[in-house]
Order: sequence, then structure tokens, then C-alpha cells
Amino acid sequence: MCGRGRCTLRPEDVPRACHLNDVPVRQVDINRYRPSYNVGPGSYLPVVLREDGTDGYEAAVHCMKWGLVPSFTKKDEKPDHFKMFNARSESISEKASFRRLVPKNRCVLAFEGFYEWKKDGSKKQPYYIHFKDGRALVFAALYDSWKNSEGEILYTFTILTSSSSSALQWLHDRMPVILGDEGSTHAWLNSPTSFKFETLLKPYEGSDLAWYPVTPAIGKLSFDGPECFKEIQLKSKGTPISKFFSKNGTDKVKGPKKLVKSLDDNDSALQNVQNDVGDELETKAKEEVTYDSGEMNAKAEVCAGSSQAAGVKCQTKRDYDEFLTAADTKPSGEEIEKPLTSPAKKKGNIKGASEKQPTMLSYFARS
Repeated sequence: MCGRGRCTLRPEDVPRACHLNDVPVRQVDINRYRPSYNVGPGSYLPVVLREDGTDGYEAAVHCMKWGLVPSFTKKDEKPDHFKMFNARSESISEKASFRRLVPKNRCVLAFEGFYEWKKDGSKKQPYYIHFKDGRALVFAALYDSWKNSEGEILYTFTILTSSSSSALQWLHDRMPVILGDEGSTHAWLNSPTSFKFETLLKPYEGSDLAWYPVTPAIGKLSFDGPECFKEIQLKSKGTPISKFFSKNGTDKVKGPKKLVKSLDDNDSALQNVQNDVGDELETKAKEEVTYDSGEMNAKAEVCAGSSQAAGVKCQTKRDYDEFLTAADTKPSGEEIEKPLTSPAKKKGNIKGASEKQPTMLSYFARS
């Protein structure tokens, strides 16, 4: 598209810039023209159109307002010049607002350059596009006239656009139709209705176009002066912080990847140390259990051996005592033959458990 440009040409230089040499040209309402480094829709600009030559003029430089207002617009309606400041060249033969203008209302205008914005996320960077040799850019356009409620006639125009050239596709998908030479300019202005205008309305593929970034201040129409088309240096872009958190960003930044790998290695090493310590503790526990079992068995054997030795010692002492007794008293033969018996127990008045013990009541009963 084309919504902003530089037009500082003098009115007398406009026909020559539009390849009209040695042609009688008249000027219409040229006093409304204000040269500017930053023009936009709603501005009065010099437009060149062909005339029938009845008054001795073959062309005219007519100052018209940028932003088409169709003649069928209501008289009491406020014109909106931003609504039709561009017209798609592919559809001018289809839309009623433009189709009726193609036969007799073709015109051209000259800009020294135009501005286009490159979108970069939420930001836009303007660029200035121009010819390398400094000559003016000639744009194909259509014009119309409209009468308001006060009877005033307003002349307006729209700039035709095409798809962007291969060199400018990175900047925008549309560009103005540039008539790059005298032949194409004359064909657009003078050809009959039967002419195939689509051969002219195509992207400009010449290699003589140049561009560079300019200040974003031109976004305001009030900003004017040579600073508008002065080249600026764009700041170099660093790696945005979002790249460190995106999948593609981590592929490019190798630092975090190595850090993650080292952390994984440390975790593996820590796990191996824990496993080794666990195995060592388990082995030690088994050894302690084996040691305790052996110690307990040894103690048990010692105790058993002590008990057996004590039993032998006691039995030997008993045999020795019996031997001494036998040596002091010589028993008779009857005593020897008489089996040993346990001494008789003395009979007492000990009553059996089955016998009843006297109670307190039995004493009172006797008395």
C-alpha cells in the first residue's frame, strides 16, 4: 500500500517529472498545494491528467485532495479521505467506485519517495523507498469529483496498488503501481478504453529502487522537514530473554544444556555413593550379627563346659566322702545286704487336706 510520501516538487517541475516534455500544460487550483516531506490522505497534491486540447492544452496539473470521494456520495455526508486513498489494481474493473473511472478519469502523480512500515511484533519501523538516481516516482491513479451540500465541487484521487515486487516482499505485501518510463506513463494517460491496462498495473521489478530506515516520528502528519527521510541506524537485536525458555532458544544456547547435563551427572554420582554406603552398612551389619552369634555360641560352650566340670567335681567329692565313711565304720553283713531305705518319717498330728479344720463356729457349738 502507499499511505505516506514525500512531495516537495515545485508545481512547474511536476509535468517534467511525469514524462510530459514540451507539452502545453495548464494549472488548476495549484495554490492549494503545500510541498511537504510527509504527506498523507487529506493533503492537496498536484495531479497530472490529459485534456482534449480544445483550449490549447493537452494536459493539466490539477491540485486534488488525496483520498477518493465517489461522485455518488451523499451531499450532506462528511467525506472520509482515509477510506479510499488506495485502490487494488486487480479489482478496479469490478468495483463500481473505480470501474466507471477507468475510461476517462485516469491520472498520474509524482513523489520523490514514499514511506512504508515494516511490522516487527507490536512495533513498526518505517522505511523510505526511492530511485537511486533521485528521479521522481510516477504513480498510476484515478480521480473523481463530488459536490457537497453547499454546491462546492471537490476533486479527489486514489493511488493504485499491486502486489509487492520480489525485492520488497520482506517489507510489505503491497506497493504502489510505479510507471517507470515515458512509454508506460503515456499508455496510462492516453490509451483508449479497449487497452489492456493490466499490462501496466503490475509490480515494479526494476533494480534501481533503494530503501533505508527512517525515524518513526513520521507516523504523525504534523512531523515535517528534511529529518523525515534522513537515514537512521537501527539498534542491533540481542537474544531476547524468551529464547532461553523456548525449545528453539535452548537449542541455540548451549550453556544451560551443559548445566543440566552436569546436574544429571551429579545426581547419578550421588545415587552411586548412596548405593555403595548402603551395601557397606548391610555387610557390616551381617558381620556384627555373625560375630554376636559366634560369641554367644562360645559363651554357651564355656557355660556348658563349666557346668559339666562342676558336676564331675561334685560327684568325685561325694565318692571321696563315702569312701572315708566306709573306712571308719565297718558295717555288718546284714546291714550290707539290707537295702538302703529312706529314714522313717515321724508321725505327727498333721491332718490331711481332706480333713476339716475347726472353725470359730465349732467352738460355740460345743458350748
